[in-house]
Amino acid sequence: MKPHYPLASALLLGSGLPTLAHADFIADSKASVEMRNFYFNRDFRQSGARDKAEEWAQGFLLRMESGYTEGTVGFGIDALGMLGVKLDSGDGTAGSGLLPADGSGGSQDEYSKLGLTAKVKVSNSTLKAGALHFRSPIVSANDSRLLPQTFQGALLNVQEIDNLTLQGGKINRIKANSSTDYTEMSGNRIGGNSDSFVFGGGEYKITPQLTAGLHYGTLEDIYQQYYGTLVHVLPLGDGQSFKTDLRYSQSREDGNFRDLDNKAFGAMFTYSLGGHAVGAGYQRMSGDDPFPYIASSDPFLVNFVQINDFANVEERSWQVRYDYNFASIGIPGLTFMTRYISGDNVEVAGRSSEGKEWERNTDIAYVVQNGPLKNLGLKWRNATVRSNFGNDLDENRLILSYTLALW
Repeated sequence: MKPHYPLASALLLGSGLPTLAHADFIADSKASVEMRNFYFNRDFRQSGARDKAEEWAQGFLLRMESGYTEGTVGFGIDALGMLGVKLDSGDGTAGSGLLPADGSGGSQDEYSKLGLTAKVKVSNSTLKAGALHFRSPIVSANDSRLLPQTFQGALLNVQEIDNLTLQGGKINRIKANSSTDYTEMSGNRIGGNSDSFVFGGGEYKITPQLTAGLHYGTLEDIYQQYYGTLVHVLPLGDGQSFKTDLRYSQSREDGNFRDLDNKAFGAMFTYSLGGHAVGAGYQRMSGDDPFPYIASSDPFLVNFVQINDFANVEERSWQVRYDYNFASIGIPGLTFMTRYISGDNVEVAGRSSEGKEWERNTDIAYVVQNGPLKNLGLKWRNATVRSNFGNDLDENRLILSYTLALW
């Protein structure tokens, strides 16, 4: 079914050239170009697997955002142009997710895509329609490869009451990181196809330190999901704090899809002192099914990390994490993170013994703070995964990025 957005069309056609000439529309506009040089290497370590997936590519992202026209109701438009170019991909080593497949086991030399978004603003509320890239507890677009993933749909954000933020909308298509086409959505590990994801919810800041949220989403004819969140930050003085992040969801089938049953609980506790942060997390899946979410998007789970989500049937997993910000010793822009996640109790089809897996991640990043190379960023991401029911992987990602403001 071909998607149609009458509201977006009306905004684009109805704004008119005289309206576009208003000062706010022009004066508040901004544009930037981001360049990403991305090297990806995934080494498959289990017996009988392919050797590796290895690619190197250059990405360009042109972002243009208008301001809003003057008046009670303001109109605007945003654009996101993207280009990915292959620099190197050896025979039989494609499949990194950086570039689209070429149909013969390799990857395409280049690809490009364009996203347009019409927007309306009334008071402190905005409505966007068209290409969307956003994050929320119920649905989040992925941006872990050369070019970001986008949704197609409408998104409403409302902030008319102090301390209360509401969000809702509808998505009917998804465009994967390495794809140029919008496709229908499916449930990760669940299957099915749907052209409608309706969602809504909000967060309320009960006190300056305590925020509670409740969200709901339905992937039509596949699953329904309720998600509750609670975040508390306890100041301890002298640059110290203790953060508690609690998450709980219930999911079941929608329409005539097969029976689904998943309950997910997650808790993350983080103690911060100066540049140091030490965290510990626990995640538990209950029910007959894994945690459902839109395939290729990011799930809102405390143990969703570089490669795994630790959200298999009945899986229990825990995490320990350490972060350090070198700004505390006079080196701003340099950061370090390492974490270890272990999961067990997984129900694996066709097996009587429990499934077990673990993953270790390390990130080192530096962003130049001043001088002619200001905003130049370099990040190295390393991961190791071992499992008795899935893939054994060693992975490295090296990302060189630079963002230049055009106006």
